[in-house]
Amino acid sequence: MDGQRLTVIGGGLAGCEAAWQAAEMGVAVDLFEMRPQRRSPAHETDLLGELVCSNSLRSNAVNSAAGLLKEEMRRLGSLVLRAADATSLPAGTALAVDRQRFAAFLEAVIAGQPLITVHRREVNALPDTSAGPVILAAGPLLAGSLAAALQQLTGGGLSFYDAIAPIVEADSLDLNIIYRKSRWDDEGPGDYLNCPMDRDQYEQFITLLGSAGTVPLHDFEKAHYFEGCLPIEVMCARGAETLRFGPMKPVGLARPDTGELPYAVVQLRAENRERTSYNLVGFQTKLTYPEQQRVLRTIPGLERAVFLRYGSVHRNSFVCAPRVLAPDLSVRTTPGLYLAGQLSGVEGYLESAAMGLLAGLNAARRLLGRAPILPPPDTAHGALIRHLVDSDPDHFQPSNVNFGLFPPLAGRVRRRDRGRLRAELALARLAAWQHELNEN
Repeated sequence: MDGQRLTVIGGGLAGCEAAWQAAEMGVAVDLFEMRPQRRSPAHETDLLGELVCSNSLRSNAVNSAAGLLKEEMRRLGSLVLRAADATSLPAGTALAVDRQRFAAFLEAVIAGQPLITVHRREVNALPDTSAGPVILAAGPLLAGSLAAALQQLTGGGLSFYDAIAPIVEADSLDLNIIYRKSRWDDEGPGDYLNCPMDRDQYEQFITLLGSAGTVPLHDFEKAHYFEGCLPIEVMCARGAETLRFGPMKPVGLARPDTGELPYAVVQLRAENRERTSYNLVGFQTKLTYPEQQRVLRTIPGLERAVFLRYGSVHRNSFVCAPRVLAPDLSVRTTPGLYLAGQLSGVEGYLESAAMGLLAGLNAARRLLGRAPILPPPDTAHGALIRHLVDSDPDHFQPSNVNFGLFPPLAGRVRRRDRGRLRAELALARLAAWQHELNEN
């Protein structure tokens, strides 16, 4: 289609991935990013692909669902995985990145792709798809007239609340109390810092946390948190032991010097290669800033912690995918419009980028006059698509990738073998699918 271009709205992970995939197919792309003209409440820089929550992309082990998704994305030529691997930090079996270098890497590669033109301005209305396909990857903080246009087009939307964990300065930590160890590591110093608590310290902490002040929701807001990213005060309210069996579980974290297992542990993960800052793992919170200082400084080793970033809470918006989306991520009522990222109904950095990858490929194929591509359901990409289009629309919620989204394995398989078998099957299916794509 001569003269037509692909429009991508949003310069986050999904938007960058979508633009890159389309450009690699020879399609000209206009990529729109509203920063610096306007920033969302969660962003701090103007870099494309800024990570606004954790710097961890979760497990890198291919026998886990998250690790399998990463491996599939690598094999599909993902720009986001290329950036993550190039800027990775030690984090045990997880893939964590230096967030500044990660975003700078993405920005440089996008700027160097001649078929991608980056426009630094806000888009206030959905473009006419007759001029070319459009991918809306504006992120979970979509607001204003563009959000209203999407809501009208899709017949309404849903929202939940996602929280950000605090970051502390490394030099302010008391390393006489804190020890370095990764869970289950038998050798080496480990990649995580651990703040140990005995029973009295834990009980004092949760008592203080339970009475701490939080940022109130607006009148129009309703607390509806994603279960995989609950604020610590919400977990604490569910019971005295909830945190100790969640982000503060001590299992596998015995002190290297004494072999003693703490009653509870707060883990810290490096934010950059220089290890000058650390985030509190799993400690998303909507406590007020003064309360964060007061409560979190009671954690052993954090008594003099300097906070480089406080935790916060923000609204995440998404569509009811089973009612709205076709399997190729296009909007059923507007086939030339595609949704990517968390707007499509997935949760997580990599899941968002994966939907950007598929939306970019399918939008480009539409522009080139080719049939859409649908990943096999027993791959991680296919499992996510299956969740989006086949879930019960009356009870739909966003999800991270997990093996519960995959089709059942044939026959009886021992639990310890399931991850490995799923990975082997998925990667074999992916290879066959890629061969078919290359033939077409």
